[in-house]
Amino acid sequence: MEWLDKIPTIPLVIVAVLLGLAPFVPEPHLLEKLKMLRAGTLVRPLDIFDLLLHGVPVLLMIMKLGRLAWLQFFST
Repeated sequence: MEWLDKIPTIPLVIVAVLLGLAPFVPEPHLLEKLKMLRAGTLVRPLDIFDLLLHGVPVLLMIMKLGRLAWLQFFST
C-alpha cells in the first residue's frame, strides 16, 4: 500500500469532491451513474467511463482516509 501513502491527502480530497459532485446541476454524474448501475442500464461505454472518471478519485479518497485512520489507531 506504499503507492497509496505517496498520494498527497489534501489534493486527493479536493479532486475527489470536485469530480464526485461535478456537474453540480442538475445532478452529479456519479450519483446518476450509480443509479443507472443499480437499475441495470449502465451499458454504454461512455457511461462506464464516466462512472470510472468520477468514481475512482472518490474510491481512492475513501481508501486513503481509511488507511490513515487504521495507521493512526494501530500505531499507538
